[in-house]
Amino acid sequence: MAVRKGQVTHQAILDESVQLASRLGLLGLSVGGLADEVEMSKSGLFAHFRSKEQLQLETLAHARRLFIDVVIRPSRKVPDGEQQLRALVDHWFAWADESLRGGCLFVAAAVELDDRPGPLRDALVASEREWRGLLRSVAQSAVDRGEFGAELDPDQFSYELHALMLAYHHSSRLLTSREEATRRTRSAFERLVHAARPTD
Repeated sequence: MAVRKGQVTHQAILDESVQLASRLGLLGLSVGGLADEVEMSKSGLFAHFRSKEQLQLETLAHARRLFIDVVIRPSRKVPDGEQQLRALVDHWFAWADESLRGGCLFVAAAVELDDRPGPLRDALVASEREWRGLLRSVAQSAVDRGEFGAELDPDQFSYELHALMLAYHHSSRLLTSREEATRRTRSAFERLVHAARPTD
């Protein structure tokens, strides 16, 4: 079935909205600001998003779809366990460094929305829990394959790995060079994996 022109336009608008939100934050998004960015009239853009909240929610949902395409789907092509875990980390670096002009939208949104109850925060929490759950399941598969020790707590492992990713975002965007942040994060990841291996 052919894709209607309006659907393509909506997709292109959301692509730009995700990029804008990565720089301004989800709360910084507005119909007027996005209209200027995509060179449309505000009334024309309003036909796509009836409110600022709808724009923010659709932008977050679109970012999640992009994250799946960039990080999760390519990682499914390698075997479960440690190999898939490493693929997820590699593709996450690509997401953080190359996919978005302003860095990881989800990390920035977590800071914006941590004390702001509502549909946008709920959607972000659901997305983050899904991501942490995936990291947990892949760590568990490494246990099941004998690559990680049977005593490993997959919830703790996913928590610490997620913490490394947050530290990378903070350091690479604010404190150090991307190269140093990458080196330190990868070193910490290797220690985390080494500690998870079975003991003799």
